[in-house]
Amino acid sequence: MKYYTIIAKVEPEKFVKYRKVNNLIRLTAYLDKTFPDWRYFNVFDSDKKQVASFTNKDKPTMKHL
Repeated sequence: MKYYTIIAKVEPEKFVKYRKVNNLIRLTAYLDKTFPDWRYFNVFDSDKKQVASFTNKDKPTMKHL
């Protein structure tokens, strides 16, 4: 199973980090509920390389990359 690390900008001066995320759709729903004004999040693989970036307007369509 693939796991990702996520760094999300949720407020103008606040970032949150989530480790071991394996469903990007559920993460997006969680961000929408918890931080309605979130801006973007970056997705990193296990090698700590950025593999994707999503915004509040351009959300992921699949749960895995």
